[in-house]
Amino acid sequence: MKDGIKMIAVLTLICGMFSVTLATLKEATESRIEEQVLTYVQGPAISEVLNGYDNSPVKDRKKFNAPGLENEVTVFPAIKGGQLLGVALETFAKGYGGDVGVMVGFNLTDNNLSGIGITTMKETPGVGSRVAGHGFTSQFKDHTTAVELTSKGGNIEGISGATISSTASVEAVKQAVSIFQKIKPQITQAWSKGS
Repeated sequence: MKDGIKMIAVLTLICGMFSVTLATLKEATESRIEEQVLTYVQGPAISEVLNGYDNSPVKDRKKFNAPGLENEVTVFPAIKGGQLLGVALETFAKGYGGDVGVMVGFNLTDNNLSGIGITTMKETPGVGSRVAGHGFTSQFKDHTTAVELTSKGGNIEGISGATISSTASVEAVKQAVSIFQKIKPQITQAWSKGS
């Protein structure tokens, strides 16, 4: 009986020590991980969807919240000569292999999409992963914010054999459009101050 209690106490102590160690490690590496994601995942996608800027969208990013949004949204601005030209934000939708992350750019002069870039996905290689290809993503360049697949009455051609991945990408874009419309007044106000 005493051996059993001693064993439970030792295991509890070991588990507690590992929990504290893992929590400390997570806290210590969190900012580094965020920096890596910004640099190697979101940064290249931002370069695909925004153009003509002379600032650093990653460094000038701001977080916004609006009624109806669960989480804060990070917005990356494209500024040239102090004027806000466009913004980009990342949204996610459920694909075949998990969430598909899409960076969506908005042109503020005509309120159209400036393009999309796929940031993360675990779709089937050679089939679903083709949504990240230029043939699919280029359809969104200078497109109106009303996006839909041709199979649902729109004019975005899905990838043959990758219905779920195509649908997830379009749904992520539609989600980004909805978020953008909710926070657009905050966005224009935030950067019109020159801050």
